[in-house]
Amino acid sequence: MDLGIKGRWALVGGASKGLGLGCAQALAAEGVNVVMVARGEPELAAAVAGVRAATAGAVQVLGVAADITSAAGRDAALSVSGGPGQDFDILVNNAGGPPPGDFRNWDRDAWIKALDANMLSPIELLKATVDGMAQRGFGRVVNITSGAVKAPIDILGLSNGARSGLTGFIAGVARSPLAAKGVTINNLLPGAFDTDRLKTTMQGAATKTGQPIEAIADARRKTIPAQRFGTPQEFGAVCAFLCSVHAGYITGQNILADGGAYPGTF
Repeated sequence: MDLGIKGRWALVGGASKGLGLGCAQALAAEGVNVVMVARGEPELAAAVAGVRAATAGAVQVLGVAADITSAAGRDAALSVSGGPGQDFDILVNNAGGPPPGDFRNWDRDAWIKALDANMLSPIELLKATVDGMAQRGFGRVVNITSGAVKAPIDILGLSNGARSGLTGFIAGVARSPLAAKGVTINNLLPGAFDTDRLKTTMQGAATKTGQPIEAIADARRKTIPAQRFGTPQEFGAVCAFLCSVHAGYITGQNILADGGAYPGTF
């Protein structure tokens, strides 16, 4: 299927590895020019080189080593394609989640940091890009949140709170007049994908329970009807579809990719 987005420009956060990299790879494979943002310069350089090689130079792939959760980092990323942000047709909001732990140990600074990274930064990037999208009559925003928005995980309280705040905000703005101007805004909720983030979460559970991490991983797989963890490439494919011309009638949705783990009907 031709997704109809060849030649578009996309900004992808957290793109040096994991789900962000999976999204960048999938978009580039569809002919989208991609600006990949991540904090770690060596990892990002390697990821950019890999995406360029995979597309054989057919698209522009640029890297910005910056902290997307900071104002300076966002300015650096938004300035790349002609900025500030007005030239991006696709925005994939993604930043590392806050650490797991016990809510009793989190002070105000921990909460503010979580909100800055996983709620307020995506909103700032939206503000910088969606009006340009609306003027051109095409825009796609995908916010990578978490399956924990639908089924909270006790040790991920910082993430549960911050991402739920973003989800509530998106529910309103996605149904604003932007929707009539070709701009869709959706949340993509990952379940258990084989990423460093999952390993960190499982290590937290292992520390809390005293069990080996291998036992935690096996137990987690058994709760998933698919009986396995997802891959970043599978996640990227879903993201790319949401960014396509074919998904123009999908907006304001929370799309769960979790191998069937969520047990609810709605």
